Amino acid sequence: MAMCRNLSRLSPEKWCFSLELLPQPIYLVGGAVRDALLGRSAEYLDLDFVLPANAIATARSLAHHYKAGFVILDAERQIARVVFPQATVDFALQEGSSLETDLQRRDFTVNAIAYNPHTQEIIDPLHGCIDLQQQRLRMVSLQNLQDDPLRLLRAYRQAAQLGFTIESDTHLAIRNLAPHIKHVAAERVRVELGYLLAHSQGTPWLKSAAEDGLIEYWFPNANVEDVAAVDIAVVKLTKNWSQLNIELFQSVRDTVKTTWLSIAKLACLVTPQPETAEAELVQLTYSRAEIRGVTTLLKLLPQLQTHPMSVREQYFFFQEAGRVFPAIALLAVAKGTTVDAIAPLMTRYLNPNDPVAHPTPLVTGKDLMQALKIKPSPLVGKLLTAIALAQAEGKITTFDEALEFAAAILDNQ
Repeated sequence: MAMCRNLSRLSPEKWCFSLELLPQPIYLVGGAVRDALLGRSAEYLDLDFVLPANAIATARSLAHHYKAGFVILDAERQIARVVFPQATVDFALQEGSSLETDLQRRDFTVNAIAYNPHTQEIIDPLHGCIDLQQQRLRMVSLQNLQDDPLRLLRAYRQAAQLGFTIESDTHLAIRNLAPHIKHVAAERVRVELGYLLAHSQGTPWLKSAAEDGLIEYWFPNANVEDVAAVDIAVVKLTKNWSQLNIELFQSVRDTVKTTWLSIAKLACLVTPQPETAEAELVQLTYSRAEIRGVTTLLKLLPQLQTHPMSVREQYFFFQEAGRVFPAIALLAVAKGTTVDAIAPLMTRYLNPNDPVAHPTPLVTGKDLMQALKIKPSPLVGKLLTAIALAQAEGKITTFDEALEFAAAILDNQ
């Protein structure tokens, strides 16, 4: 196969460590080989090696030589990782008595191609190169899918990622084995779903996964049609407000990769009642930040879908919505709310100086206590809220006016 003769992207010269430090024989396997043969490149290298002996010792020696990070991932199966600034390199003991036996235990043929960096030889006993050329995912065996049912969902993620199709016998096998997905650890399912939610090319494959029975165990009330509508809504909203391209693709938190766009799509999969949605997300081990994002969206969405809000209602809406607002607006438009109806609120949200969406307090609680000679109590908080509302409605604009306004409230009590 011509594709499998193009080895330039597999060249050890591009690695951040010397080939001379690796024993013979050793084989590069998995996604790195597949992607190199497809001409796919990445700034960050993710390499997987198998070798017939001394996997952990080889990894430890390499890490020691370069003063790189080292961790044993699975002592029993002899899998260890070396972490460089621009690469993660895993070493695993070959499964079975030969490399071919090891490759026979993998998920899809395109991931069962090996490369010997010492001889620059491609080993392809399952004809994965043909499937690469045909741009299709074909199972190695039915048993392999059954042994690790996550591979059922991974097929859709990899098809989306690579722009491949799923070969018909493989697709039929996945549908037949779909009930086995419930035996997979929740956090592994969440990772696969993460890619399908994060990218528009994942949406049709998410729909296929749902139709084939891979979603209902985790999300019994999933509405994948709305996920597709969210992709369309993104185009509509970013056409009017280009800044949303930044907002929607920001992570929920620095430590959580999930974006606000993914939160809007995730809200389409869960049961619409916030309490039930929370239980479903907890089961899938989503973080507190992700769960809070989805449940806040579900709670506030009806307000955006019903009647125009007064300034007072908008103030409290924005106070509760915070950074979730773009996702709420996105899902509202996906579900039929017009862009014109969203526009006034969107304009407020995108203006950092807007007194309704982003109020800058005219006074602090300390200011009130000193000026009005009152003690710390819930009254201070009530006065601050009243002042913020008056400011949002344009009734007061200065520090002195805020104090006078608060004093008037006290006089009328």
